[in-house]
Amino acid sequence: MSLMSLSPLDGRYRDHVEHLSHYFSEYGLMRCRYQVEIAWLLRLSECPDIPEARSMTPIEKALLLSWREKFDLADAERIKSIEAGIGHDVKAVEYDLKNRLGNTSLNDMREWVHFCCTSEDITNLAYSLMLKDGVQAGWLPLAEQLVQTVTEMAVTSATTPMLSRTHGQAATPSTLGKELAVFGYRWNRQLAQLSQAAYLGKFNGAVGSYNAHVAAYPEAPWECISRDFVEGLGLTWNPLTTQIESHDALAELFHIVMRFNAIAIDFARDMWSYISLGYFRLAAHAHHVGSSTMPHKVNPIRFENAEANLSLSSTLLAHLSSTLPISRLQRDLTDSSTLRNLGTAFGHGVAGLRSLVDGLSELERDEQALARDLEPAWDVLGEAIQTVMRKHGLPTPYEQLKTLTRGKRVTREALETFIQQLDLPPEDRQRLLQLTPATYTGRASLLVRHLSAAGGAIVA
Repeated sequence: MSLMSLSPLDGRYRDHVEHLSHYFSEYGLMRCRYQVEIAWLLRLSECPDIPEARSMTPIEKALLLSWREKFDLADAERIKSIEAGIGHDVKAVEYDLKNRLGNTSLNDMREWVHFCCTSEDITNLAYSLMLKDGVQAGWLPLAEQLVQTVTEMAVTSATTPMLSRTHGQAATPSTLGKELAVFGYRWNRQLAQLSQAAYLGKFNGAVGSYNAHVAAYPEAPWECISRDFVEGLGLTWNPLTTQIESHDALAELFHIVMRFNAIAIDFARDMWSYISLGYFRLAAHAHHVGSSTMPHKVNPIRFENAEANLSLSSTLLAHLSSTLPISRLQRDLTDSSTLRNLGTAFGHGVAGLRSLVDGLSELERDEQALARDLEPAWDVLGEAIQTVMRKHGLPTPYEQLKTLTRGKRVTREALETFIQQLDLPPEDRQRLLQLTPATYTGRASLLVRHLSAAGGAIVA
């Protein structure tokens, strides 16, 4: 970690996000651009509609594929040095590949590198590849780990009664597991949408109309060639664009991640509150300091850190989502600078998720504290009593319970006395008399069955 780092992602949180550098760094962008340029050169050599681009021998193909697979920092630094001289990042990739071909039997194929391409043909595909890989391999595993952890917590605490709070006030009891399951279910919906996300790519020239392509090969089926090439990279073809791919799909993806983040922020705040209420105890590490002046403090800093980083992630993703789909006429370069912040947006997201996962590992459920919170909350049974009174047509049930309970300390004895004087069938009266704050949880424990880490149902 460098103490001179400008961003905490490259300093304080480096260990949490370092794996993202393979995807979202400038090196990662160069690597993907190289991948696209090589893939296009191979595609041209195999295209019968472009006869002047000769076929390659198996050895020549293997050489190009090895360059693609073994691309490393030395390759990126060599490209960067070319860019420093010519002032163009994509052209530097093209020149580097041409230089390498010049020392091989593929020297005669040098001018087929970047054939009919505008820089954005290469760059939009490179960004889609790096984003797809970065999300799938860099962000998603941690998101899934979080959901799995909360799912397991929900299952093990499915029957643990808990006093709910609406508007911060005591309310109808639930179970801890059911309340945790709510978050798992919400996250699973977003992950299901993420699994269907499309990563679009275009490959149609300077203004999206195959102008140079048709000038060189007027009879070639350029739309089919373009589609096959984009889909061959594992992306979804966009047939209708300006010079740039319109980035609408990126915005759609970012909104899914923003919703996941929003749920995670909601979760972090609730967990913070449950810790404050004593429902969970935080691990007290002997070598850690909670406060510089209060020795007893063990603070929920993981959840506070998560909230901060997830908020930063969503703020950046919101900016990306609102600006990337906008481009003046057929092209301006605002998206070029904006897209370079993908790593920052996902880096803060990963730092936040890491804090949540680490924070959960330091918690221990305190069932005695949960029980103590419920024990005196007899007033919450007012809902059940007035509902049964309504069932049997008794007069002003809500108003009677409001007079009995609102703003007062309600005891079990007071409720029993009230229930005994009600004109109710014996079975309903007895059921109400047997209720306690800890047993008035409805079907909360059963609802956890709707949750699983994969988004399916837990079989009861």
